[in-house]
Amino acid sequence: MRKIRLYIVFLVLIALLTPVAVIAAPAESSSVETIKEELQTNINIVWTCIAAFLVFFMQAGFAMVEAGFTRAKNAVNILMKNLMDFSVGTIAFFLIGFGLMFGKTNGLFGTTLFGLSGVEPGADWNWTFLIFQTVFAATAATIVSGAMAERTKFVGYLVYSFFITLFIYPIFGSWAWGGLLDGGGWLEKLGFLDFAGSTVVHSIGGWLALAGAIILGPRIGKYGPDRKPKAILGHNIPLAALGVFILWFGWFGFNPGSTTVGDGSIGYIAVTTNLSAAAGAIVAMCVSWVIMKKPDASMALNGALAGLVSITAPCDGVTPVGAIVIGAVCGVLVVSSVLFIDHVLKVDDPVGAVSVHGVCGLWGTLAAGLFNMESGLFYGGGLKQLGVQALGAGTAFVWAFGLGLILFYAISKTIGLRVTPEEELKGLDIGEHGMEAYSGFQIFTTT
Repeated sequence: MRKIRLYIVFLVLIALLTPVAVIAAPAESSSVETIKEELQTNINIVWTCIAAFLVFFMQAGFAMVEAGFTRAKNAVNILMKNLMDFSVGTIAFFLIGFGLMFGKTNGLFGTTLFGLSGVEPGADWNWTFLIFQTVFAATAATIVSGAMAERTKFVGYLVYSFFITLFIYPIFGSWAWGGLLDGGGWLEKLGFLDFAGSTVVHSIGGWLALAGAIILGPRIGKYGPDRKPKAILGHNIPLAALGVFILWFGWFGFNPGSTTVGDGSIGYIAVTTNLSAAAGAIVAMCVSWVIMKKPDASMALNGALAGLVSITAPCDGVTPVGAIVIGAVCGVLVVSSVLFIDHVLKVDDPVGAVSVHGVCGLWGTLAAGLFNMESGLFYGGGLKQLGVQALGAGTAFVWAFGLGLILFYAISKTIGLRVTPEEELKGLDIGEHGMEAYSGFQIFTTT
């Protein structure tokens, strides 16, 4: 009897405890999943912030490249422009641009005008996304500086930097990237591929730079009476090279950071990015060697940047070999484009910004329609993706170049876009800022 009673008690205990165990298991599992989700979110936030800081450091790279490729008498002006386009752009994008680009009613006729568009205190990811997108907007604005260097009024530069980050960049960005937060653009709904901004950032900046250089006109002494271009040499190629290495380094935030997720895709995108840059530098060096009979350092440096720009759109969806081909094509394109713009179009672009960012950004966008492993033409995807890429790239040109012409023309007719010939000959450092970059060492010339 005693054994029977113990057996009954045992069965009762099992019956009572079983529901507790059943309930505890899902609860414990749910707790683990919650912790895992929180951990992944925090990893995403940390990685995206690090990437944003790397992209911010690219401002220093742009400043060094532009200062090195131009003359000593304008170095202070170059540094001031790169400082202030980021500062002005940050405020403009915070107050209005971000809302136009990513708000629930984003776009040209959106009603979300004043900043943050749903970013509430405590929404950690949204704050992270804001800083990441801010540094991208500033990059688009600073690209314009190089093509308009050495003859642009500082106040005019501040005005157009403000409008680029306030309106021109965010509106096109909303068409291609609006769905990354609360919006949704017509280009991304068509399937437009631009992972990190070959078109959204670089071509927009490049086409605005082309418009600005056309309205501004060439530097004094750039073209002789026979309209043949004369080389105006940069004063510090080591400084320009340092800038390129900084930009290359920062691109590991620009492209891998655009995952906004801390996972294994970061390494893969870093590899394709690096391969394209290396191929661009090598091929640009070789092409310049053939054309100019010497391996030109400035062309090789721009070749690396061209490879980086071109891989920015397709970096997440191409093979490493595809990345090498994309960068190699850019090595040819950037040298050819620099010579064509200088000798045929007669547009004075002191640093090759239009070629690097506009032309090679266009190629990179089209390359996504060719080399993407899921939808590219070379992988059996047909012409559909390539058509969408061409549409997006063409829209970017019409939007940025068209509005750029209007903006720069309006500035030239109001507050003024170009300095006086006297200021240009003496240098913008003294004329615009009342100081010299190399006090006591500077030699002034008229070229």
